[in-house]
Amino acid sequence: MKKQVCDIITESIISKLESGVIPWRKPWNASTQAPRNFITGKPYRGINVFLLASTGYCSPYFLTFKQVQEKKAQVKTGSKGFPVVFWSTVEVEDRDTGTEKEIPFMRYYSVFNIEQTTLEVPPMPEAEREFNPIEEAERIVAAMPHRPEIRHQQAKAFYSPNFDYVNMPRQELFHGDAEYYSTLFHELGHSTGHASRLTRKGVIESVYFGSHEYSKEELIAEMTAAFLCAEAGIVQATIDNSAAYIGGWLKALKSKDNKALVIHAASQAQKATDFILVRKPEEMKAAA
Repeated sequence: MKKQVCDIITESIISKLESGVIPWRKPWNASTQAPRNFITGKPYRGINVFLLASTGYCSPYFLTFKQVQEKKAQVKTGSKGFPVVFWSTVEVEDRDTGTEKEIPFMRYYSVFNIEQTTLEVPPMPEAEREFNPIEEAERIVAAMPHRPEIRHQQAKAFYSPNFDYVNMPRQELFHGDAEYYSTLFHELGHSTGHASRLTRKGVIESVYFGSHEYSKEELIAEMTAAFLCAEAGIVQATIDNSAAYIGGWLKALKSKDNKALVIHAASQAQKATDFILVRKPEEMKAAA
């Protein structure tokens, strides 16, 4: 049975939520990165903004397969398109009056991010927000022992276990200074699982997206971020986002005892926090 457009879109959103990806939660500024068509320059609207903003690509530009061909380019092998929905109408005869009337219905087509094509990716617009460093947060980052390199090369936040570095969007891209540090603390939390630090399974082993170990590692990283934000005095600005993020991963895990999982993840997050803060054994006992 052919799926309805609304079913396809709903399933896409549910899938993202269940995998811990909250489409409308992006702590860095998307005003200069709103998804838009590369050819027409027009921004996408409605649910399409959520769907395309959560695809994980740095560039905000999307094209249809036909538009790629018209630019004498190609879609890269293995690339998967993303649904974009729109309303259309069809004329039908009214059974009661016999007159013609228009009935609206939803349709969809697929688009590809420009990074999935052989087209040259245009540079991103510059952000205008001024970044004001938070002194205590900066101190925490600077004091972390054996800290991984922190790069600002892509508009994505991630930790690379293979090369042991953290990539962050530029500071001025974030909605606020607290969101920058919360995201950085999350990625530094991941980095503590490296074999040269605390050696956690979810970091040192190859785990697939959405697996139990991957999901558990996400809980640890986000709770580490919450703990470090509290240390830096910026917890109030980030606790709601952390709760929503953690809730997404708990739903993905479908665990019978999520409470026990959170307690265990919190224990690992505490160890990660202690490592970053260079806490001495006697200090950890006092806090226990």
